[in-house]
Amino acid sequence: MADKTYEAVVIGAGPGGYPAGIRLGQLGVKTLVVEREYYGGVCLNWGCIPSKALIAAANTYQDLAKVSTMGISVGDVSIDVGKLQDWKDGIVQKLTGGVQSLIKANKSDTMMGSAKLVAKDTVEITKADGSKETVKATKGIIIATGAQVIQIPGMELDGETIISAREAVSLREAKGTMVVVGGGVIGMELGMVYQKLGMQVIVVELLPGILNGVDRDLVRVVEKAFKKSGGQVHVEHKVEKITKSGKKATVTVASKDGKTFDIEADKVLMAIGFKPNSKGLGLEDVGVKTDQRGHITVDDQLETNVKGIYAIGDVNGPPYLAHKATKEGEIVAEIVGGHKAAVDWRAMPSAIFTEPEIATVGLSEEQAKEAGREIKVGKFPFSVSGRAMAVRHTDGFIKTIVDAKTHEVLGVGIVGPEASDLISEATLAIEMCAFAEDVHLTVHPHPTLGEAVMESFKHALGEAVHVINR
Repeated sequence: MADKTYEAVVIGAGPGGYPAGIRLGQLGVKTLVVEREYYGGVCLNWGCIPSKALIAAANTYQDLAKVSTMGISVGDVSIDVGKLQDWKDGIVQKLTGGVQSLIKANKSDTMMGSAKLVAKDTVEITKADGSKETVKATKGIIIATGAQVIQIPGMELDGETIISAREAVSLREAKGTMVVVGGGVIGMELGMVYQKLGMQVIVVELLPGILNGVDRDLVRVVEKAFKKSGGQVHVEHKVEKITKSGKKATVTVASKDGKTFDIEADKVLMAIGFKPNSKGLGLEDVGVKTDQRGHITVDDQLETNVKGIYAIGDVNGPPYLAHKATKEGEIVAEIVGGHKAAVDWRAMPSAIFTEPEIATVGLSEEQAKEAGREIKVGKFPFSVSGRAMAVRHTDGFIKTIVDAKTHEVLGVGIVGPEASDLISEATLAIEMCAFAEDVHLTVHPHPTLGEAVMESFKHALGEAVHVINR
């Protein structure tokens, strides 16, 4: 017999779990949100938020060092990385504290502890003191346990010299050399931060290019900027071993032709990806199915093969995006609350906070061609944008993919200033089944970066007025 009974139990209070708990409370569903470590999950504590705070600070530091071109004199620019971390920690504490308050304000309960399924409708929670409590859920159990860093056998993290993003967002000095193992989103975002703050950053990537899976046109702009700032990239190279000596490490790297060389590093950032937190949840005991990588399989209502058990966010598979988890949390809350809902978005946007930023939604040029679509491609460079010139960020462009016959918007890729914000207009266009003319004929304010979105659609149709049409 359970110690307590709720209508819904949410396991995990990250960007998927806590919105689910909030929305369930709003719908009048008696809900318990269980969290084993910290409210806000990876995103708020050592992922999205702290990394973007560091990125913003590093960008500001870099910009201040170059404002003399605008006639502004600021003297010698320096940075105190310790104080920077204190500022970042303040943002994290404010946001994570707000999460628990929001859950409670919406009349859902919270509990700290590790949760495990012991029946199809029952969860056992082990608290920090070792005591256990069982909770029954009469309407649904929502698994929102996220993902964890992948570790390579023989190159395990020590939290000091060999680190993950968790430690990287809290470094209190930026000196010496950092080797980044993996040229994906996390590796490039944090690598570029520490390159700007004064470290020598060397990226080692096994695949033929960094930021694998992203339109190469966009990636080339970022790679060029990284190398221009002094960063190094070794693609099609593999880290053979890492040898520690005191607080330093020797990273042995092999090229695809078998040649090896050593890099002496003060920090080694392991950024090879994440895997789902699906072990230890008791899934096998109640019959919940997972795929070969451990992701919990779900249908379009985010329900597993076991009725009444749902899975949202990273634990049910890529893309590993906080906003995807949040949307899924809201959807499943509606379902458990008795409303009609399902996963029905047409495209999921993504943003990479490198310098410059990259943001994409829908099909890339390559994907559209692989799908057999006849397309028109529009491009508008920030180098001819008055606003981009005024803010001194002119690298990059907006690339628009539309159907050649119907002019339906198929995809948009942006590399350049504020790409992460500009992509929302493109996402809305795809979600509303818009055509190129819908954006092209919409008046955009001047002078703004948003005008470049409009111009890229005009260019796709051969009607651009601020760039030569093909």
